[in-house]
Amino acid sequence: MSTKDTAFYQKKTLNLKGRLLDLSYPVVMGILNLTPDSFYAGSRQKNLNDLLFSAGDMLTDGARLLDLGGYSSRPGAEDISEEEELKRVVPAVEAILKEYPDALLSIDTFRARVAKEAVEAGAAMINDISACSIDPAMADTIAALQVPYVLMHMRGTPQTMQQHTEYQHVLLDTLQFLQEKIKMLLDKNVHDIIVDPGFGFSKTLEQNYELLRHLRYFALLGHPVLAGISRKSMIYKTLNNSSEEALNGTTVLNTIALMSQVQLLRVHDVKEAIEAITLFKATYN
Repeated sequence: MSTKDTAFYQKKTLNLKGRLLDLSYPVVMGILNLTPDSFYAGSRQKNLNDLLFSAGDMLTDGARLLDLGGYSSRPGAEDISEEEELKRVVPAVEAILKEYPDALLSIDTFRARVAKEAVEAGAAMINDISACSIDPAMADTIAALQVPYVLMHMRGTPQTMQQHTEYQHVLLDTLQFLQEKIKMLLDKNVHDIIVDPGFGFSKTLEQNYELLRHLRYFALLGHPVLAGISRKSMIYKTLNNSSEEALNGTTVLNTIALMSQVQLLRVHDVKEAIEAITLFKATYN
């Protein structure tokens, strides 16, 4: 299937507080973890100076979005309080925008209050691993905030998700889940929706690769597709190495995702992702 075969409508822009992000060319979202226990140690930010240094590097390397997370969603991670998450996220948003006022910030949270306060502090997108399933107030909050929303597939919580990997058909079940959530959001007048299959969330190793093989079908939902594969266990467990050694594998899988019409890559390593996009577009344009 050619990357130019589009017999259906798929949204190609996002409105981030009045700034239009063009997705006709794939973009990179850089990951900034504000947690002490994220699965990839190299992504952890020890203090605000480290955070600003990493943010500056990512923006210089070509990241169009920076995704800040104050709650670790790795399997079995500690469940921190809403107050603790806010203490991590809001000062980080304020510090980055003070240093880099043109930066576009996404907040990785499933809590409506964290989403609201982060957007009020200057963030322009919400990335919710739960697709409004954990906090029932999230959908109405996003509708009120009118910012783009990453809708990711997951079952349960970060603490229980790997107990929920039974599917009749992982591809069809995931697509149906996302389609139902999209309808719910559209009914609430939320239109800037990004869909994320949720690699590594409530999926076995084999199920992750099943979704990757059929990733092109997610474009049929009519909204931009995000792939968050970077340095995940589906790479390093397959290669029998570690997250620290998974950069090459990440680039390979990101390239496969680009061939499946993905428009956003969420990554730890921005420079390498930009290079993958550049070479991909040089080949298929």
